[in-house]
Amino acid sequence: MITFNLPDLGEGLPEAEIVSWHVKEGERIELDQPLLSVETAKAVVEVPSPYSGIVARLHARPGDTVETGKPLVDFDLPAEVSSSDTSRAPRAEPASGEGMVVGHMATSGEELVDQAILGRHRRTFRDRVRAAPAVRILAKRLGVELSSCNASGRHGLINVDDVLARANINNSTPAPTVAGLTDEDRLRGTRKAMSSSMSLSRDQIAMCTVFDDADIQSWHGRADITVRIIRSIVAGAKAEPGLNALFDASVPARKIIDKVHLAIAVDTDGGLIVPVLRDVGSQSAEQVRASLNNLKERTRNRTITAEEMRDYTFTLSNFGTMAGRYATPLVTPPTVAILAVGKVQRDVIAGATSPEIHMRLPLSLTFDHRCITGGEACRFLGAVIADLAKAV
Repeated sequence: MITFNLPDLGEGLPEAEIVSWHVKEGERIELDQPLLSVETAKAVVEVPSPYSGIVARLHARPGDTVETGKPLVDFDLPAEVSSSDTSRAPRAEPASGEGMVVGHMATSGEELVDQAILGRHRRTFRDRVRAAPAVRILAKRLGVELSSCNASGRHGLINVDDVLARANINNSTPAPTVAGLTDEDRLRGTRKAMSSSMSLSRDQIAMCTVFDDADIQSWHGRADITVRIIRSIVAGAKAEPGLNALFDASVPARKIIDKVHLAIAVDTDGGLIVPVLRDVGSQSAEQVRASLNNLKERTRNRTITAEEMRDYTFTLSNFGTMAGRYATPLVTPPTVAILAVGKVQRDVIAGATSPEIHMRLPLSLTFDHRCITGGEACRFLGAVIADLAKAV
């Protein structure tokens, strides 16, 4: 009997929630066959089996949260299996280090701790500084070395307070507590990730929002509003490239990106998930729509991968499909801008000789004022409006 523990799925995440098991107790499983799916703060990740053998015991049920390094499953391996058997050999790591789940499997001992790392080169657990992604970004923004922080979290995890303490930022005022909370009330998965990223955004970015409306009265027939909005963002980036950029406050430095990799906020039952459409400027309207439909379907089915949620350069929040006119969306570092689009409105405007009713699209552009000027933001928004006003 050998125990397989929850691997480190990347960025020092302390836990993951079991989404589903792909096997049952008593069933046989082969090496690399899908074992279970877990949800981290980033995405749903499929974990393969490290062995060929019989599944003797499942230590958690779907919906349970398991800490990194805690038992997941017991395997009953054939008695004749030796340490040289290929079914117990270490899993090979791709040369690029970009595999979804890779790691090192021990070849002896009762306890097996897999060091699976999401999209990173492998490092030993002993050398890894453990901190959630938002904490790592915070430390970078404040110029704090994580290795110099006192880890007060569970199992040596460095939390936000540890980083703030090292940076000598006063965070002594306790947050108000709510009585009667139970484990079922805890934020998990995507909602927990949203809480961390929005707190970081609030604390670290100099937010400024400009509002305006795009007149779309010239549109003919049934236009694909989302695709037109995406096209207008590309036009805005061409007119003012500085808003399609990444910002590092520790230098400080701003890197302008040539291609627009667009993060699109998708509302799901489990919370807000933000997948990425790659290089939207190189795609036709039909290609953008097909890519968008595919991405949304897999996001709502929770089959989107972590790789498809990272390395974006600009964000779109199309909340107007539900309700609302204007908003103050929050920029997520290291990006510098986000465009929010409200519900299409029928507005009375001043015509040449009399009042007229036009269809208009409300726009809200939030930008990081530490590296983006008001003029740059307005030129970007002006180009977006001009593109949306076109008949085709």
